[in-house]
Amino acid sequence: MSLYCNGHRASADDLAGALTNYGHFTSLQVRGGAVQGLDLHLQRLQQGTDELFGVTLDLAQVRAWMRHALQSDDLRDASLRVTVFSRQFDFRQPLHAVAVDVLVAVGAPVHMPADARRLRTVVYQRDLPHLKHVGTFPLFEQRRRAMRDGVDDALFVSPGGEIGEGTTWNIAFQRGQQIVWPQAPALRGTQERLLQAGFAPEVQQVRGVALAELEGFDGAIACNAAGVWPIAAIDAVTFAASEAFCQRARGILETAPWQPIMAVGDAG
Repeated sequence: MSLYCNGHRASADDLAGALTNYGHFTSLQVRGGAVQGLDLHLQRLQQGTDELFGVTLDLAQVRAWMRHALQSDDLRDASLRVTVFSRQFDFRQPLHAVAVDVLVAVGAPVHMPADARRLRTVVYQRDLPHLKHVGTFPLFEQRRRAMRDGVDDALFVSPGGEIGEGTTWNIAFQRGQQIVWPQAPALRGTQERLLQAGFAPEVQQVRGVALAELEGFDGAIACNAAGVWPIAAIDAVTFAASEAFCQRARGILETAPWQPIMAVGDAG
């Protein structure tokens, strides 16, 4: 993996600010120098920067730095993680105005395995769930515990039994041809939004989904920027139609446009 800070190869001094663990990020899959839902990723970065730092992010500059990182590593297919933080941020004086820094990490492209996953439910909700912030420890720990106990991942539910999101992904359910997206507080993912835009409105619902409803669904899928995959079971409930539902979703994503990292007319 290569790291670039504000357009240059990151030094130890550049990375020291990241140790404060205050910031946010987005993760992207790049193919042929383009990204599906690039505009959604940039919107996420702008929203997080405004909320956490109170400043406007220069999105054209961020795109230029993303392109520079890919070109420096001579890659057109890659995984990118773009993190916004500040080397000036002081947790003792968190209201002080600071300039933000942008860290671009470049790695090998990720391809999601096709195997269906088995999940267990956990009563948990992320802090500030609408933000993709850098407080990821509990997410990875919940996944680790689930795998230690013999399943593949964890699905978060509220104390009242309402389904939210997975550790690093969103979930959707199917009953016949109808698709249901849980609306409990969660990070609204870019892949989720691409799928919602691709499926016909009349076959979709966005509503609260209670844990007690699971037996009424015949399929379930999980999705994030790395792809979409079928859910075989949640706790003791199995889903016979998840593979078909997953193929249906992948067909939608095949039609989603790939947006070049740099827009026509951009410098660089």
